[in-house]
Amino acid sequence: MGHEGPYLQLRPLGGGREWDAAPARVRPLGPAELLSARVAEANARSRTGLGLGGIRGSPHTDGAKDLGR
Repeated sequence: MGHEGPYLQLRPLGGGREWDAAPARVRPLGPAELLSARVAEANARSRTGLGLGGIRGSPHTDGAKDLGR
């Protein structure tokens, strides 16, 4: 997120074109919105084959390594 003059410049979580927003109309995500965004990101990663390794708090992708194999 950045700013240009009196406006904040926002971009969708999944990437895309940015837009200008008045600071008075912007608020932090609520818990349900944040969970929904993280689930959408995890689902997108699973569809593209990137796995979950880059998501904070996710389990390790190589269980055999954890078992000393």
